[in-house]
Amino acid sequence: MTPSAGTVEAQQLAPTSAAEGATSVGGPRNRHRLPRAKSATTLTPISGLGLGIALTWFSLLVLIPLTAVLVQASAGGWQAYWDALTSPQTLAALKLTVGQAVLVTGVNIIMGTAIAWVLVRDQFVGKRLLEVVIDIPFALPTIVAGLVLLSLYGPSSPLGVNWANTRIAVFLAFLFVTLPFIVRTVQPVLLELEQEVEEAAASLGARRSTTFRLVILPSLAPAITSGAALSFCRAISEYGSLVLLSGNLPYSTEVASVRILSSVEGDKLTEAAALASILLVVALIVIITLDLISRRVARYA
Repeated sequence: MTPSAGTVEAQQLAPTSAAEGATSVGGPRNRHRLPRAKSATTLTPISGLGLGIALTWFSLLVLIPLTAVLVQASAGGWQAYWDALTSPQTLAALKLTVGQAVLVTGVNIIMGTAIAWVLVRDQFVGKRLLEVVIDIPFALPTIVAGLVLLSLYGPSSPLGVNWANTRIAVFLAFLFVTLPFIVRTVQPVLLELEQEVEEAAASLGARRSTTFRLVILPSLAPAITSGAALSFCRAISEYGSLVLLSGNLPYSTEVASVRILSSVEGDKLTEAAALASILLVVALIVIITLDLISRRVARYA
């Protein structure tokens, strides 16, 4: 068959158009590149006013109190600061708090992601009830949460266990108050993920593990690490939910928050501020580390 005149004309014009596009947009023969858009670096008066209000509010709520803690921690000099931190009881409280927080965060990463996946991808009876139950740790006052845990895991436990005044009590209290963080950070991301991409990977022969590692995980990594950071920081600062169940035994079940309160009540403000500053540094290190991990996974997974 002889090609029509319109087809021949289109074939003749296509290379010419492509060459013209390459020349005009940025090809090797281009002498006049398109100007780049200049980034806006000047704030409008309204934007400047909004930025000033935001910084002032942030300073009043966060920066100034944190600075006051650091000043109080250094009030007695370096030696007093070092003595406060190297106290055996303080070191034991720090070790217990950070260790249990890391353990709880690891459990939450796995279980929180799994719960979020079930809530988004599966349909079952009682799903809406589960959605409400997950947010209960957010709604309950921490001392009420401690009473609930004491009733469930204390001497009168209906489960037949008695974990009061043990390190398991600290773990359970941390786990109770931090459960919702990863669930609620991962769930919206899962809702936005397009399942067509997963189906395309499966049609190309990818296993489910490969699809999860290369397609799903890079998208979930920022949400998971954000929830993990919130979970860890919430755990190391917890007080109310464990004060009834753990017993606050020195060198055994006393956490950093209880140790800080004991120092304040004993009029040892420098020791309390020193311990608070260490918790602040630990929280910053964990947040930065998790952010770097998130960026690496999202880039190279």
